[in-house]
Amino acid sequence: MLALGGMRFPCALGRTGCRVRKREGDGATPVGLWRLRVVLYRPDRVQRPRTHLPVQAIRPCDGWCDAPADRNYNRPVHLPYPASAERLWRTDGLYDIVVVLDYNDRPRVRGRGSAIFMHVAKPGYAPTEGCIALARPYLSRLLERMGSRATLAVRGP
Repeated sequence: MLALGGMRFPCALGRTGCRVRKREGDGATPVGLWRLRVVLYRPDRVQRPRTHLPVQAIRPCDGWCDAPADRNYNRPVHLPYPASAERLWRTDGLYDIVVVLDYNDRPRVRGRGSAIFMHVAKPGYAPTEGCIALARPYLSRLLERMGSRATLAVRGP
């Protein structure tokens, strides 16, 4: 459950739960307090999200490097990319709206996990690979209320 003030939103977390010691590919959502960096969106599918956070449109060539040995690990990249990278322009709609969290970005630690986002949930709130996922209407409503200093707290078991 994700809470903001008096509001509560159902959400999906990583398939292996929440962990303090997150590792690349472990399927866990990292425990901690994370700032919301930027909102990405598919302009061909959704209107520009209303929020006080920075907003950027996703392009078909946008990706996110998830190769721990690469110099651009846990950073946005241009596809095609020579190392492993996740495609942000997805056909399944999960990344129609994406919030980039500040997990493992300053400093980046190789193998500690990459592409930890808040994004649109799968039907039935199926678990994620480590992200936080909400139904699109809830995600939009949440973003409308998020200020530039907003943080997301993920608590462990």
